[in-house]
Amino acid sequence: MGHTVTSKDIPAGGEHLDRGKVAKCMRICAVVAVVGTVLSVLFLLLGPEKWRGSYAFSWLLAFFYFLTITLGGCFWTLLHNVSNSGWGTSVRRIMENVGFVFPFMLVFALPLLLPEVQRFLYEWMELHRGAADGRPLLGGNAVEELHHSSDPHDHLLYLKSWFLSIPFWYFRFFFYFGALGFVIWRLRKWSIEQDTDPNPGTARLFKQRFHSAWGIPILAVCLTFAAIDWVMGLDYTWFSTMWGVYVFAGSALNAMAVIIFLTLWLRRQGYLEKVVSTEHYHLMGKLAFTFTVFWAYISFSQFFLIWYANITEETRYFLLRNTENWNVLSIGLVALHFFAPFLLLIRSDVKKKPGFMLFMSCYLLSLHLLDVYHMIIPERGPSVGMAAETMGHEPVLWIGGAWLLDIVALVIIGCGFLYFLLRNLTSAALYPHRDPRILESANVHN
Repeated sequence: MGHTVTSKDIPAGGEHLDRGKVAKCMRICAVVAVVGTVLSVLFLLLGPEKWRGSYAFSWLLAFFYFLTITLGGCFWTLLHNVSNSGWGTSVRRIMENVGFVFPFMLVFALPLLLPEVQRFLYEWMELHRGAADGRPLLGGNAVEELHHSSDPHDHLLYLKSWFLSIPFWYFRFFFYFGALGFVIWRLRKWSIEQDTDPNPGTARLFKQRFHSAWGIPILAVCLTFAAIDWVMGLDYTWFSTMWGVYVFAGSALNAMAVIIFLTLWLRRQGYLEKVVSTEHYHLMGKLAFTFTVFWAYISFSQFFLIWYANITEETRYFLLRNTENWNVLSIGLVALHFFAPFLLLIRSDVKKKPGFMLFMSCYLLSLHLLDVYHMIIPERGPSVGMAAETMGHEPVLWIGGAWLLDIVALVIIGCGFLYFLLRNLTSAALYPHRDPRILESANVHN
């Protein structure tokens, strides 16, 4: 942008992404997502025992990876509104579009409701159901039997049974999508209505700010307990009071990486040229740098406090991830997820270079995948191995060939994520062109 942007430079109807440019991509993504999801459900129900268990973890990996990005999009939308941000107005609609993929992720969460999937992922559900020794389903006296069991693990579950109960878990499952989905849908709806409002004054901005204020606690509750239910729940004996913040840090960081990527891509397609400048890349790069440091701080704090306390139920998480070759990934995350982006993003000038920021957004998203992989997949060998042990096979820490299933699940859910994202991008103007702060944002300097 070589001159001061005025109202004459902003198109009266805003800018719209031509659906024809992405129609083919959307069709391919829709077919892959629909066919892949249907075949995946059939495989999870009817496939060979070992590979069903492995694919259950693959599906959770892919689902949770893309879910965290949508949660981060919700966070940036809410933060923009609550802070009354001026600079972010040009990219606010992109934040909203990333966040608004969240309600549609329910489609890919539904396989987690299948008992055939739960038996591999969530051991505590099987203990409640009494599948191992014929105890009755929860609602009979299964909980009391856990209380009087001689197995200390059963007693640990009994102490947590008020939270780890199957009906309550199902209630929370739908609450997350219903509550937070309503918040992001409503905020995006009001934002789009602003584009055709004959009097788009500050009253509408105040309303969005007010409702975002109570939306933030909803996001905090949904993100934290979804992370606990779906990932920490893989080992019901383990717990960390910092887990929700740890997942939040990665979600916010990598949603910003997606926002940067989309902004750069749209600019290269000829959009946003009047309202987005290198100053926006600089500001978004600062936020990515900030959350890189925040992620490292929370990650180290969680590890340090658990190591220092040396409580058996807490150290198990890190003992597993430092056994055999898993320690390579653990150490790699320290070097690649913190030190590398910290050193690359610390300079101001590089954050204004589109090519560099495009590379960094892809790099951060790749490392986030390894981070989520580190959260989930080390549990696969012991969990699927337990089922194998009951069939006379030796349990293992690493299941050979299961990485192929990880790729399949990532492609299927990734196509679904991309379809809904492109659908959002093409359904409304790419930025709120009638927002009173659009000129402030277009001319931002820092």
